[in-house]
Amino acid sequence: MSDTPSPDFSGLDGGDEQNAADVVRDVVTWYSAQIAAEHRAPVPDDDRIEKLKAGRQAALADQAQLATADPKEAEQIAAVYAARLKELKES
Repeated sequence: MSDTPSPDFSGLDGGDEQNAADVVRDVVTWYSAQIAAEHRAPVPDDDRIEKLKAGRQAALADQAQLATADPKEAEQIAAVYAARLKELKES
C-alpha cells in the first residue's frame, strides 16, 4: 500500500448536480418501465397510465431544472427524488 493519501474529489463541481440527475433519471426510468408494463397488460389501466405519465413528465421537468440549479437546490431535488424512488419501489 502507498503512503500517498487517496484523492478527495468531494469538492469538485457537479457532485450534487450529478447525484440529483442520477436519482431523477432513476425515477423517470421507473415510470417508463411501469408505463410499458401497463401497456403490455391484458387489460391496461388507462387511469394508471395517465398518472404514471404525469409523474414521469413532472420528473422530466425537474430534470430540466437541474441545468440551472445551484448546489443547494440540486441537493434538495436529490433528497426528494431519493425518497420518491424508495416509495415507488415499495408500492
